[in-house]
Amino acid sequence: MSEASAAERYAEVTAEILSRAPESDIDPRLDRVRTVLDLLGDPQRNFRVIHVTGTNGKTSTARMIDALMRGRGLRVGRYTSPHLRTVRERIVVDGEPISQGRFVEAYDDIRPFLEMADSMNDVRLSFFEILTVMAYAVFADTPVDVAVVEVGMGGTWDATNVVDGDVAVVTPIGIDHTDYLPDTLDGIAEEKAGIIKPQSVTVMAQQPLPAAEVLVRHAAEVGSTVAREGLEFGVTSREVAVGGQQFAVKGLTGNYDNLFLPLFGEHQASNAAVAIASVEAFSASEDAAGLDPVIVGEALAGLESPGRMEVVRTSPTVIADAAHNPAGMIATAAAVEEAFSFSRLIGVVAVMADKDVEGILEPLEPLLDELVVTRNSSPRSLDPVQLSDIAKQIFGEDRVHLAPRLDDAIDQAVGLAEAGGEFGGVGVLVTGSVVTSGDAVHLLRGSGE
Repeated sequence: MSEASAAERYAEVTAEILSRAPESDIDPRLDRVRTVLDLLGDPQRNFRVIHVTGTNGKTSTARMIDALMRGRGLRVGRYTSPHLRTVRERIVVDGEPISQGRFVEAYDDIRPFLEMADSMNDVRLSFFEILTVMAYAVFADTPVDVAVVEVGMGGTWDATNVVDGDVAVVTPIGIDHTDYLPDTLDGIAEEKAGIIKPQSVTVMAQQPLPAAEVLVRHAAEVGSTVAREGLEFGVTSREVAVGGQQFAVKGLTGNYDNLFLPLFGEHQASNAAVAIASVEAFSASEDAAGLDPVIVGEALAGLESPGRMEVVRTSPTVIADAAHNPAGMIATAAAVEEAFSFSRLIGVVAVMADKDVEGILEPLEPLLDELVVTRNSSPRSLDPVQLSDIAKQIFGEDRVHLAPRLDDAIDQAVGLAEAGGEFGGVGVLVTGSVVTSGDAVHLLRGSGE
């Protein structure tokens, strides 16, 4: 097949998958995914799993676990969502998204079984369910030694939850996705606790007390050992460094000093501690004395977390960040204040219509000089006029501007930053959604395909 034909086939396949129900359209059942996997011979049973859930920090933590595992010489598959620039980012082997050809091949391999499963159920498999099956099939075919699997939403009924993880990782839990999940911390924790399996290890980031109580109780009920950030492991010291931060971690089986992380914010150091503890728990039978500190240091120092406090342009500095709920935005605002010294900072915000818009905007009010509201590329994006009305109640009329498109909004924000600040000391923060961040990366850095 020629290069042009291969690219055309890839475009056809992605369009076909995207024509399915989107991942925001949840039908909480596992039978469709189980049916396809059963027809395929249960590929998800052919590798060990570290399963990651939580409200914030899942993707960054999964990337850290992946890097640490590869540093130990293991072949690693990683499945995360959503994607920033290309759907292939979701299915990663050996640190790289699978190729267009491999993506098409994986889909063609499972397509007959998808059609069979569709005929056996009253609802067709969704976009997310198909990608989950594809990921498990690719990981089994590679084969990988371990898969790091991020939950799409919730836990118990998430399509990924047809695996039995050796380690269940729970990043910080907050209120989000209340159209599909409970609107209380303990209720959300109950749903996310569904990935905790018997004889596993549960690695918990620091949690609000109601969530922590639910998680610990569920782990005890199913016979999972619990490791808690701040008790069994955690960050012991941290300071800002050029291009990131320097920190130390007390792990479950070892201590790791003088670590450098090229990511901003206290929350990322916490994510790194959770990742280290997760790999220690996974490797406990082989590395009773702890991980090799040199390998840990090298793995973390080489990390990237695209779209998470990512500097996508300089002169002026433009930061793309995926914060999409109040807890995430509080962490983003704190990270910007800690890591940058802007004389003037302009925000560009586009959010999804089903989010807590006021809760997302309020942490930004003390941080931003002015705000440009807009929409992102998702059909779920809140109308900019509605977003502007809400923003004016928080920022005041004079500080809020409206742009119909994200590219126009970024250009307007850059102009506002440069007009009122000292050269080199001004910045633009583009945030409000993973899609917003991904769109900004695409606009300023080009396509990922």
